[in-house]
Amino acid sequence: MTGGYTGKILRVNLSKKSIGTLDTERYIEYGGGHGIGSAIFWDLVADQLPFGALDARNVVTIMAGPFSGILVPSAAGRCEVQGLGPQGYPVEWFTRSNFGGRFSTQLKYAGWDGIVIEGASDEPVWISIVNDKVTIESARSLWGLDIMESQAEIWRRVMPGSNFGEWLEMGDRYTTQKPAVLCIGPAGENMAGIACLVHDAGNGAGQGGFGAVFGSKRLKAISVIGTGSVAVANPKELMDARLWYRQFQYDVENPRMEKSWTAFAFSPVVDNPADDNFCNKEYPFEPARPQACTGCAKACRMRLAGGISNESSCEDTIWTMDIQGSRKDKEIACDLVQSYGINAFQMRPMLAYLKALHEMGILGPGKKIDCDLPMELFGRVEFVMALVKKIAHREGIGDVLSGGVAKAAEAWGRHKEDNDSGLLTLPNWGYYQHYDPRLEVDWSYGSILGERDINEHSFNMPLHHMPQWTKVAGMDAVLPAEKAVETISAKVAPYEGDPFMFDYSEGPTGIYSDHRVKTIAWHRHYTRFWIQSALFCDWVWPRFFTPNSADKSGPTPEGEPRFFNAVTGRNLSFTDGVEIGRKIWNLDRSIWVLQGRHRDMEILSGYVYTVPTKESYYLPVYENGTWSYSPCLGRVLDRTKFEEWKTKFYEFEGWNGASGWPKRSTLESMGLRKVADTLQNKGKLG
Repeated sequence: MTGGYTGKILRVNLSKKSIGTLDTERYIEYGGGHGIGSAIFWDLVADQLPFGALDARNVVTIMAGPFSGILVPSAAGRCEVQGLGPQGYPVEWFTRSNFGGRFSTQLKYAGWDGIVIEGASDEPVWISIVNDKVTIESARSLWGLDIMESQAEIWRRVMPGSNFGEWLEMGDRYTTQKPAVLCIGPAGENMAGIACLVHDAGNGAGQGGFGAVFGSKRLKAISVIGTGSVAVANPKELMDARLWYRQFQYDVENPRMEKSWTAFAFSPVVDNPADDNFCNKEYPFEPARPQACTGCAKACRMRLAGGISNESSCEDTIWTMDIQGSRKDKEIACDLVQSYGINAFQMRPMLAYLKALHEMGILGPGKKIDCDLPMELFGRVEFVMALVKKIAHREGIGDVLSGGVAKAAEAWGRHKEDNDSGLLTLPNWGYYQHYDPRLEVDWSYGSILGERDINEHSFNMPLHHMPQWTKVAGMDAVLPAEKAVETISAKVAPYEGDPFMFDYSEGPTGIYSDHRVKTIAWHRHYTRFWIQSALFCDWVWPRFFTPNSADKSGPTPEGEPRFFNAVTGRNLSFTDGVEIGRKIWNLDRSIWVLQGRHRDMEILSGYVYTVPTKESYYLPVYENGTWSYSPCLGRVLDRTKFEEWKTKFYEFEGWNGASGWPKRSTLESMGLRKVADTLQNKGKLG
């Protein structure tokens, strides 16, 4: 094996209570993470599709990447989870989620490149991994515990008598670490479709509903601790790359201070002393320190002295902004969702929808939608407590809400009506609007062509947040619009040199053009390999430009292959990685086709085409021969033009324009002949 890999993947069959291995070398061409997960899923069960996410045949892969446990900036701590996900609507698509922390690091130190879970146990179990010793343990006494309680009990069982910070002997080696535990709470045990997997205090595989999948398999947790190491092919090249990278991470005039728009992104809402809504006299601001995934210099989370809401950030905390009361109330609400194992990204649309239906006189005790929630407490932490418990235990209205907002709306006969009007903003596959789909089309196009809200910030950070934040702050943008699009377009090989790829206007070079086809194709391919397989962190990579370096240029596209080659010893170019991503994207597409995907299904919710935007949303546009940042007010997508654009995209990807199914020539050109054969046997070949 080359550097960056241990050479083996753990294979656990819960039905048979058997433990085996897969050879990583067989899948090494996919890089790691998502690529290997998709390939294993295809090999094991693709020919049996379609079936449901809670079917025992569903295979869950939990994969590390070549950088896991190795000090590659913002890459050493990511982990990719895949399988059929019950959160999807109207189909439980093969999907992915991703989380950080230290789980993938411990997995690699224990000697494993990933874990494959098959079958379903007939009783509650948890998996213990201590280096190469793997056992399936009874979880009867863990079943019913919340996520924090479960992890503490597993720590006690794996390392009895250990104290924080003390050295503990494990075989012929020592460690101060506790096991890294990936766990479900009561929501997962009861197979709530929005149940998630949580590791430590705030690292969650939130989207997809994988907590419910664990629950259906009667799998409470996976614990892993290792005392080994991961080989690096060229240590000197890795250190040289790290030193080279510093110029992009820190202010060249003040190297002790990071200065970038991402440094201000999504700080936990509990850390906002300027806002009296979060920090009041009854609960004064408390000391905190940065908290990071393994090997990350960004440290986008925090640990609070009070010990509540630790490690939570972004959507884990933003949804609490509408909760009345002290900051402590908001922290308690964050911890409730984490402890019960519920996808925090469903909380915002769910709370807003319940409130709207209640105010319309539709939802409440004895109303058309009978509701046993204390609506008189809405907006208070007590209401959140009641809601979370009902969802987790599938009680009362919590039973229908446990499948997510989309499925609840469908059960109440309101899904189409409320998504057409914009009362609900679930533009694709039942997932909540992350960014406005009428404007930031990289996000909405990528999501509807995929299987979930993509949650990929590649263009979002530099082309939306950078001008948006600087505008709000009364500052000049880091780069003018023309310079920004020219800088990024020079870095998106193999389609470099076309600035109109980043024109967000409705004009001839804008969002319905051939230029935008290349943008979406590049984004799908880049993220499938460099972000989800090599497992660079999406909040940092790609870095097209930065205020820190002398010429404002970021490390992309030189940085990704430089780190990859130093670690693995391979000679992969940036474009090679994008091409591998194209192969993975086509493999995923083939899985969706076997599940029933057709172009006629890839239509965004009605409000995207009919309800104009009302809020300023700055993006670069090319209008009247000039580049500028436009607020893009009053935008809707044109349904006919979008359908025409889809046809161009399918043909560009080598798929059939009428069905959206991959063609044999396309798949065979990427070495996927067996995939083409399976599609043909199922009558699904483009």
